[in-house]
Amino acid sequence: MEFDQLIKRINELSKKSKTTGLTEEEKAEQNELRNEYRAIMVGNLSAQFNNMKIKYPDGSIKDVKKNPQD
Repeated sequence: MEFDQLIKRINELSKKSKTTGLTEEEKAEQNELRNEYRAIMVGNLSAQFNNMKIKYPDGSIKDVKKNPQD
């Protein structure tokens, strides 16, 4: 599912849950969509950090990398 469609469906289900309530199938779909959204956001954040560099006052530049212990 494309990201825009994912957001649209999450919002539709959220609005419905506040008005008429959700069926068990819709609740499961909502949970699945939210998990997919989280995975996309974590992936995007990780990619941003992997491409980030820190410049220290002494002029040295170091890459920001994921901690290997994680």
